Amino acid sequence: MNTYRRFPIVLVKGRGTRLFDTTGKEYLDFVSGVAVTNLGHCYPQVTVAFQKQAQRLGHVSNLYYSKPQTHLAKKLVQHSCLDKVFFCNSGAEANEAALKLARRYAQLRNETEKNEIITFEHSFHGRTFATLSATGQEKVKKGFYPIFPGFVHVPLNDIDALAKAVHSKTLAVMLEPIQGEGGINIPNEGYLQKVKQLCEENGLLLIFDEIQTGIGRTGTLFAYEHFNIFPDILTLAKGLGGGLPIGAMLAREEVASAFEPGQHASTFGGNPVVCSSALATLDSILEESFLLENCRRMGEYFIKGLMELQRRCPGIKEIRGKGLLIGMELTFDGQEVVQDCLEEGFLINCTMEKVLRFMPPLIITMEEIDLLLNTLEKILKRRGTV
Repeated sequence: MNTYRRFPIVLVKGRGTRLFDTTGKEYLDFVSGVAVTNLGHCYPQVTVAFQKQAQRLGHVSNLYYSKPQTHLAKKLVQHSCLDKVFFCNSGAEANEAALKLARRYAQLRNETEKNEIITFEHSFHGRTFATLSATGQEKVKKGFYPIFPGFVHVPLNDIDALAKAVHSKTLAVMLEPIQGEGGINIPNEGYLQKVKQLCEENGLLLIFDEIQTGIGRTGTLFAYEHFNIFPDILTLAKGLGGGLPIGAMLAREEVASAFEPGQHASTFGGNPVVCSSALATLDSILEESFLLENCRRMGEYFIKGLMELQRRCPGIKEIRGKGLLIGMELTFDGQEVVQDCLEEGFLINCTMEKVLRFMPPLIITMEEIDLLLNTLEKILKRRGTV
């Protein structure tokens, strides 16, 4: 259906940071399937893991246990601040599960009047009716009204606005530690600590949507580690599966116990093949220390290079990022720059119309970053913005 503005290329092969189309043309990938292939394309350990699992057991109902699912859940709990895991198939489903769990938790505490969740302007939580209702962007809601009630949006980095939005019906605060789709917006220093304190003082759940920031993307396994605070509920997807579709909702034991059998489910959630891919991805990031280290070093190098370009280019408004989730805000529409990069053999992304978003695999090198920086300068110079 007509749901994507697709580029006129057909990609047929990927290796590491490179993709190839049907004509044999090579592209350097700075999109990673929108922060999905964090280890690059066809990472050997991941590819072998799901190939072997596909030969043993492809699917089993969640009425029974399976080893890959159990091992993945254990690994996520061991390396996070949460206690229980629910598996599904996408980020939107993980956020739906989080919203349901938060409502159920309030019901069991006899807080039946609590049914409102505060989210943030420019946030993005998914495209189902509940998650687009939670999203703080009008453009995703246009044409789908009436949306679901029970969500209030406040500006990011305005703790007073957040405090004023809290009232007797407020149940939780839901946010992305770094807004991805909203333009790579990073909370001010100390802001998330104030949000956590506000939640504790008012008995509110804190839900972190780490669908785009999780699994090494910002230089730590989870982005919340940068801020030294712990959520009550955490959602994951994108980078977790190593290229295969998976979502996960993690929660503290007390909160997770609100779910009982039959209250939430997913036929394909925690599929053995997908969980094998996710487990290999997680193991690689945890055991191969160079991956997170490279993400941090290359992120700093990339941001420094973009800032140097900014000094020569009045068309660049601001550089924002953490690890290898980086945004370059322009003073003009960025989509044409994306098209120019495509023609030059680079895949990049534009969000919020003017923010070029860079999400290369964690294995990206300085030489590859330099190739893109040189190409960006050439393109901007050709467009008269340098």
